Amino acid sequence: MDKPHIVIISPALANANNGNWQTAWRWSRFLRKDYRVTLAVRWDGSSYDAMIALHARRSAASIAAFSAACPMLPLIVVLTGTDLYKDIFTNRDAQRSLQLATKLVVLQAAGLQGLNKDLHSKAQVIYQSAPSLKPLNKNPTKPSRYFDVTMIGHLRAEKDPVTFMHAAKFLQSKNVRLIHIGGALDPALGKLAEKTQQLYPHYRSLGNLAHAATRQRLKRSQLMVITSAMEGGANVIIEAVTSGVPVLASDIPGNRGMLGGNYAGYFPLGDSLKLAQLIDCAAHDAKFLSLLQKQCTARAPLFSPQREQAALLKLVDNCISNMEKHT
Repeated sequence: MDKPHIVIISPALANANNGNWQTAWRWSRFLRKDYRVTLAVRWDGSSYDAMIALHARRSAASIAAFSAACPMLPLIVVLTGTDLYKDIFTNRDAQRSLQLATKLVVLQAAGLQGLNKDLHSKAQVIYQSAPSLKPLNKNPTKPSRYFDVTMIGHLRAEKDPVTFMHAAKFLQSKNVRLIHIGGALDPALGKLAEKTQQLYPHYRSLGNLAHAATRQRLKRSQLMVITSAMEGGANVIIEAVTSGVPVLASDIPGNRGMLGGNYAGYFPLGDSLKLAQLIDCAAHDAKFLSLLQKQCTARAPLFSPQREQAALLKLVDNCISNMEKHT
């Protein structure tokens, strides 16, 4: 008997090197033992037994077409940050995707709060994951020459890279280096990064790097910063935590859903001065850095590949089983 065939629709594939692609690729690997899996940017009308679509708005055409052609088949919609915190309030295509979905997936616990209560019965949380990397032995008695603080994210408005750039002018620590990894999707932000690098040599913009190289850079950092204005469940937080690197994060629902309500490393959205003060504190206060480390370590079990794969397989298995019962 042939394995059921699932299509994963992702608005971004490998060349985008972003969170949507990482999720689509990881889920395809998780499912391949029990299912045939095809990755695509859009549905071309081919026959499948189920669809998983990332992004309610950007995949809306594929969602609508698949639902119309195959109304009895499972249709799982995974909600991104721009879905949860913008599009589902203003965009009719995104709103329609929520209604058409058989199941909805949010990527952190606070995501459920962004949905109307009538959708909760078909929604669930699946935390994303990353393989653990053995943390570097950062000996406090022999501190590194530099305290490297890394931000990972393409230069676009939703990631608010300006806050990270502006923090450079407020830093007091002489040994801190701010390292930004990500392509300049917004040319104006790319020019601002170049200007910031010229004005403040302790800020460096490395541009787009391969995923493996990015993880190694992150692993060697003392701290990771995420300044985003909206996030569905940031892969970079997971990759930092599973690499033993503590995090400073903008105080938004998507980050709170990942790191917990009592996390000590939040700063107000867009507040470059507060971010710089927290970086200075982490660079010189071992107790504060240790607190961040302990809190991140406590969250790490949520982000294990085994946990994510088990949750995903259970969801898909149940959807396929229910479909077979009604056919």
